[in-house]
Amino acid sequence: MLIAVISDSHGNRISIDKVKKRISSADVLLFLGDGEEDLREITEEFKGEVYAVRGNCDMRGLYPEERLIELQGKKIFMCHGHRYGVKYGYNSIFYRGKEVGADIVLFGHSHIPIIEEEDGLILMNPGSISLGMGRLDKTLGYIDLIERKSAVTYIKEI
Repeated sequence: MLIAVISDSHGNRISIDKVKKRISSADVLLFLGDGEEDLREITEEFKGEVYAVRGNCDMRGLYPEERLIELQGKKIFMCHGHRYGVKYGYNSIFYRGKEVGADIVLFGHSHIPIIEEEDGLILMNPGSISLGMGRLDKTLGYIDLIERKSAVTYIKEI
């Protein structure tokens, strides 16, 4: 099962058009906030399941702040990350992931793509599809769940 993970679209029309092509082969799309109004356009032709959380710039509150889903036996915790201080470190979000029994923790907010694994817990920030920070420009993440056994995570530029 291929999962596309995006965050922080912030109304960037050019990036929205590009990311629609990048997610077309995915089975599931996970949106980590800051662009709740964009999600309808992003997914208008997407055929898979969509799960979303809201970010600190999402004023309408269309989605929950946190979400725990299970896909192919893997528990995935989703949040935007601002409430866990992810711009300053990952301890708080790591412990929240442990607390809810997650296998994978997904967050955005900082626009900096990262993948880290500690004590069996995968932390992923897919970066931002609109305004990249760090070494890479605009990015999204992928999780490839393989036969309920392993999760391969990676980041790509859009």
